Amino acid sequence: MSLIPKGHRLFVVDLHYVAPFEDIDPLIDDHVVFLEENYAAGRFLASGPKVPRTGGVIIAVSSSREAVEACLKDDPFHKNGVAEYTVTEFNPSMTATGLR
Repeated sequence: MSLIPKGHRLFVVDLHYVAPFEDIDPLIDDHVVFLEENYAAGRFLASGPKVPRTGGVIIAVSSSREAVEACLKDDPFHKNGVAEYTVTEFNPSMTATGLR
């Protein structure tokens, strides 16, 4: 089974923290639940914190940018205004075995 369904594209979601860690850290557990739900739904392929920890990155798969942006509105980081998001869509011309 392909991790990128036919008609879907990949998206790089770049999270940038806009609040101090004392505002972000209490939201981590809820953010992890948000991530787990989206992995289970097949929307996320990879995620993790940036190094240094100025935010995070999510690799998402979806049929539309609008669907990704709508999904991100459920992230506790978004709901609490502690992160800003940049979504970059791309259509991979090459992938590792198993992605397509």
